[in-house]
Amino acid sequence: MELKCEVQTYDWGRYGIDSTVATLMKSANSDFVLDEKKPYAELWIGTHPNGPSYMKELNISLEEYIKQNSKILGNDVKRIFGHHLPFLFKARELHQQYPTIYKDANHKPELAIALTPFEALCGFRPICEIQEFLKILPELRTIIGENKVLKFITTDEASSTETLKTCFHSLMTCDPELVALQLKKLLDRLSNLDESLRQTLHASLMERLHSDYPGDVGCFGIYFFNFITLQPGEAIYLGPNEPHAYLSGECMACSDNVVRAGLTPKLKDVPTLVEILSYTCDPISAKKFQPSREDECTEIFRPPVIDFAVAKITGEISPSKILCQGSVVFIPANEKVGIKVLCGCHPMLMFQAFVNI
Repeated sequence: MELKCEVQTYDWGRYGIDSTVATLMKSANSDFVLDEKKPYAELWIGTHPNGPSYMKELNISLEEYIKQNSKILGNDVKRIFGHHLPFLFKARELHQQYPTIYKDANHKPELAIALTPFEALCGFRPICEIQEFLKILPELRTIIGENKVLKFITTDEASSTETLKTCFHSLMTCDPELVALQLKKLLDRLSNLDESLRQTLHASLMERLHSDYPGDVGCFGIYFFNFITLQPGEAIYLGPNEPHAYLSGECMACSDNVVRAGLTPKLKDVPTLVEILSYTCDPISAKKFQPSREDECTEIFRPPVIDFAVAKITGEISPSKILCQGSVVFIPANEKVGIKVLCGCHPMLMFQAFVNI
């Protein structure tokens, strides 16, 4: 059962035909009118009221179809989640020059699988790394306050959660004029450092972010959060209320609500963000998420939650049905589907989201 999905035209998307999201939508929907002046950022697949998918042949929403035919979810899903699809599946494309860098927290977990080289900030750095940055960045100490910084860097790791929260709160609620002044001082200093120290302080990343969002407090987030680069097929998993920022590249993601605080033109809610974050500090290696091999064609990413899992399917499988680029289909529970690759020009790549039970 083929779906017609919704696109989201957020500011960080690519414009017109340059957007993979737009070309996927156009390929699978002949009536889609592509506007070269609009930025296409995300393709939403699911029942979210802000972008619901529709059953193409029946011209009703996927949510309504599920309500009328609840058995298609399967007994286990119905028992746990009722008549609701418990995840939102997305194809995202981030413009390299206008990154979606909101320091945010999903009220539900998120899994992101890179389709192209992909940059992100995710989760708080190990305590020792944040402490070292605070020691060598007087500009950041000025914003947070010397007394709060001193208490944080002299607190043992086991008791550091509250002092980290205090420092992060002070950063995110600082007077914007002071933030802008300290960012200017830091950028001036970074431009005169040797390359080794520039790399230590992530100078190039700071300069790139500041050029897009000058004076924004979110620029200092790179010293609190892990910076990670994924290659195609690699993934990160973020538990509930973990901060993250997708900087550049394309990915498939399962996610839900977002709370923003910096480096975004959209509405910010700093007080809520500061309160709901988990303040769990882990190294980069803890954020990368490895799939399990199901068979020669399928890898499955199974996060430690029942809300969702994602299958990555490649290569040629047994014949049954034909799909074009950008097609999205809904497969009822317990229904078998066969797929055959008709064009040998490019390898097949498909993603399947499903409830992880």
